[in-house]
Amino acid sequence: MTATVKSRKAVIGAVLVLISLPLVLVLAEAVSFYRLNRNNGVIVSSGQKREYFLYVPTSYDRAKPTSLVISMHGAAGWPAQQRETSQWDRVAEAHGFIVVYPSGAEGAGPRVWKVNRGEGLPRDVRFISELIDTLLAAYNIDPTRIYANGLSNGGGMSFVLSCTLSDRIAAVGLVAPALTLPWNWCTDSRPVPMIVLHGTEDRMTPYHGGTSWVVPDPLPSIPTWTANWARRNRCGTAPIDSAVARNVTRREYTNCAEGAAVVLYTVTGLGHQWPSGKPLPEWFVGPMSNSIDASSQMWAFFREHRLRGAQLTERPKCGGAREVA
Repeated sequence: MTATVKSRKAVIGAVLVLISLPLVLVLAEAVSFYRLNRNNGVIVSSGQKREYFLYVPTSYDRAKPTSLVISMHGAAGWPAQQRETSQWDRVAEAHGFIVVYPSGAEGAGPRVWKVNRGEGLPRDVRFISELIDTLLAAYNIDPTRIYANGLSNGGGMSFVLSCTLSDRIAAVGLVAPALTLPWNWCTDSRPVPMIVLHGTEDRMTPYHGGTSWVVPDPLPSIPTWTANWARRNRCGTAPIDSAVARNVTRREYTNCAEGAAVVLYTVTGLGHQWPSGKPLPEWFVGPMSNSIDASSQMWAFFREHRLRGAQLTERPKCGGAREVA
C-alpha cells in the first residue's frame, strides 16, 4: 500500500470520527439525562401508571414518626426538575423528613396538574391520596404532619388539595401559583394554614393578576387572593406587615381559626422562580432572588402546624404499588 493511499485512509478515518463524535456526545447526554431524571417509584391510580421520585434522609429511623412533604412541579415539568428547582432534599436532610415529588399524568402533551374543572382533577386528587397511603404503608410517617407545596401549576394543585384533602394535608405552600379555579370553588370547611411566595416581576402568573401568554384565563391578584384565604380561615382582618430583607416583605394574618395562619412573602424583582432554589432560565421566566430561601421558610412554617387528631380519618391502604430501581 502506497503512502498516498495510507494517508487518504487516515484522513477518511479522522473525518468519520469527527462526524460520529457529535452523535456519541448526544447519546451520552441522553443517557446522563435519563439517569438523573428518572423516577424511583410508581403506583397505579385510576387505572393509570403514575410516577414519583422519593427522597428519604439518611437520618430516617423506622422507630420514629417522620413528616412528609409533597412537592409538585409546574406545567411541563417533571419530578427531578422540581427536586432540583426547589432544593427540598437539602432541607429534608438537615431536618430529617421525607420528600416525595409526584408527576403529573403522562399524555399527548406535557405533564400538567389538572387544576380546572373536569375528570382529570379528581383523578389527580385520588393519585395524591393513594400516594400518601402507599408511603404510610412503607414508612413510619406521622399522618398529622403531611404537607403539600408546588410551583406555578403545582401551586395551583396545592390549592386544590387544600380544598379536597383538608383531612389529610396539614398545611400548604405555594410559589408563584397558577390559580385558575375561582375562590368559591373551595367548599371544605377546615381552615388550612398557607404560606405563599410570589415575585413582583412574574410575567407568567402576574403578582397583581390578569392574563399572561402562559395562562390566557384571568388570574387573581395574589394579595387579594391571600386575603380571601385568610377570610376562609376566619383570621383577623388586620394583617401584620414587616420587612424581612431589602426586597422582601412579609404579610401575616393572625388570630385565625384553629391557629391556621396565612402568610404572604412578596419578593420585589423576582420572576417566575423558586427563591434560593436552582434558577430556571432567566431569559424565559425572569429574574432570580436569593433574598429568602423558599424551602427553608416553608419548612419553618410547616413544622408549626399539624392536623388535630379529631380530624384524621381512617382510609384503606391502596394496592398496586411497587418500587422501581
